[in-house]
Amino acid sequence: MPNVYASGRLGKSAPWIVLGASLLVSVAVFALLQAASGGGFNVAGAIVLTGILNGVAIYLVALLVEGVRQAKDRLVTTLVCSAFIIALAPLVSLFITVLSRGTARFDIQLFTESMRNVVGEGGGVLHAIVGTLIMTGIAALISVPIGLLTSIYLVEYGRGALARAITFFVDVMTGIPSIVAGLFAYALFALFFGPGIRLGIAGAVALSVLMIPVVVRSSEEMLRLVPNELREAAFALGVPKWLTILKVVLPTSIAGITTGVMLAVARVIGETAPLLVAAGFTSNMNYNPFEGRMQSLPVFVYSSYVSQGTDAQAYLDRAWAAALTLILIVMALNLIARLIARAFSPKLGR
Repeated sequence: MPNVYASGRLGKSAPWIVLGASLLVSVAVFALLQAASGGGFNVAGAIVLTGILNGVAIYLVALLVEGVRQAKDRLVTTLVCSAFIIALAPLVSLFITVLSRGTARFDIQLFTESMRNVVGEGGGVLHAIVGTLIMTGIAALISVPIGLLTSIYLVEYGRGALARAITFFVDVMTGIPSIVAGLFAYALFALFFGPGIRLGIAGAVALSVLMIPVVVRSSEEMLRLVPNELREAAFALGVPKWLTILKVVLPTSIAGITTGVMLAVARVIGETAPLLVAAGFTSNMNYNPFEGRMQSLPVFVYSSYVSQGTDAQAYLDRAWAAALTLILIVMALNLIARLIARAFSPKLGR
């Protein structure tokens, strides 16, 4: 017996059937064009045509079966999903490309050796990994307290011209080119150590200049999301404001703050220009950020690509492997941030 409540409605599988039919038609069209022209199959064109055909077809089918209102709803849903796929496609393509090319040198030697005295095959990126972790860690130690305290001031205390000035300068810092941060750090240390100085700590300072506005903005938004009722309840119990911030506001927003910090780290861990100016590059191990040049993964990738030695393919393989390592480090940091946020976020329920 048919369900009267489901009459005039497309089934759950209908959008997928329409999408499959649109894909088949698109593939057939471009296959005919390939046969006529003798060229290669245009994958991008087939995907674009599939999206267009799917949008038109789902609108017409829904218009005939469900009416104008549902047809518009399905069309907008299709457009939103298509926009998401379009935005995701470059990321997926990039990851697949780096994964396919980076696995050629993704071995134990890559993570246990540096490039000292290596001019051809072999060598590794241990020195670059160590330099990246040290400089990014120092930059986080500098940026997180400054950014978090600034956001607390803007949300809890800031009023008047000073708060407006801080907000203005944070907005300006958000948009500065990364090379400017590198030049600032280089100029700062050149005042004390002379021209031509390259230090790991200078690279960390350059990264912190880029991190601070991101931490301030993300932490500020998270702190503003904390309901005022929680603050008022603490004040009603006689808790001072500083303790309310420490025990109520920060624990409530810790998950979002941690995510913002990780976004800031991901923002700077792949920077090349400021580290190239402030920290330089080297083929040797350097564990001391206050002495000598320090290598980083982004600079290693850049230098390996632009300064290929006698065996160009070996340099390119190391560059792709270093890029894959950098992506995996960012993914690991984001995973750790999620675990930390879940562990320290307020627990719901009784």
